[in-house]
Amino acid sequence: MLRTIATIKRVLGDALGHFNDDDGWAIASHLALSALLALFPFLIFATSLASFLGAHAFADTAVHLVFDTWPDEIAEPIAREVTSVLTIQRGDVLTIGIIAAAFFASNGIEALRVGLNRAYRVVETRSIFWLRAQSLGFVVVATIGFLIVSSLLVVAPIAVDIAQRHLPWIRPYLGTITIWRFAIASVVIVLALVAVHMWLPAGRRRFRDIVPGLVFTLVFWVLGSTIFATYLGYFSSYVTTYAGLASIMIALVFLYIVSAIFILGGELNASIKRYLDARARVGPA
Repeated sequence: MLRTIATIKRVLGDALGHFNDDDGWAIASHLALSALLALFPFLIFATSLASFLGAHAFADTAVHLVFDTWPDEIAEPIAREVTSVLTIQRGDVLTIGIIAAAFFASNGIEALRVGLNRAYRVVETRSIFWLRAQSLGFVVVATIGFLIVSSLLVVAPIAVDIAQRHLPWIRPYLGTITIWRFAIASVVIVLALVAVHMWLPAGRRRFRDIVPGLVFTLVFWVLGSTIFATYLGYFSSYVTTYAGLASIMIALVFLYIVSAIFILGGELNASIKRYLDARARVGPA
């Protein structure tokens, strides 16, 4: 028992110490701002591509996929503005503006890479052209994933209705489309976390090496979101302080919290790996 406590203390001390000493708070603020700046370009690019492919209902489902896992107090004002932007009629998908949107969206991926490289304590040696191509690839793959999930969400109510008519006994198990939408959004987040931890930073990692950080990120995302939403509901004075900028400031603070948790997940994975490697070296002696 004492050994377990000592191990946990050592791993957490290493993770938190490196996060603090290696400018983790500053990197989290950079990641939060980059994520907010990349959000609109990504959704504009994805919506334009979806419209080009004939998926005209994509905007609404994409907004739900992004914001359903955010607290309502944070998501609602931002989601309204995003929906307004996405419903503006645009021209062909292959315009300079849409290409620029894809490029700016990839900047968010690059910010994730910087945070994870610092967390995993690795130095980037790959070509800048390869890195930017990979980031653009992440944006395109994410867009295609959103298209597929959005199509499923459009088809889901029809499938549920048919199932209820022909198999009435399954009605209690189907739930509402809101529950399914939240579940799908959660799965998208998990898959995205696996992808960025596995392939974005330099070096190689096995799936089992990133599991602790994934669990930490998901648990503390929910915990941090709940605490921040409670704070907004009972104690916040953002609206009186920032007036019309309140929704942006709230989103930035929320993304800052999430970014710090995300980077700490990488720090935890790196610390556990360092501890296991040190124990393996000392063990035979």
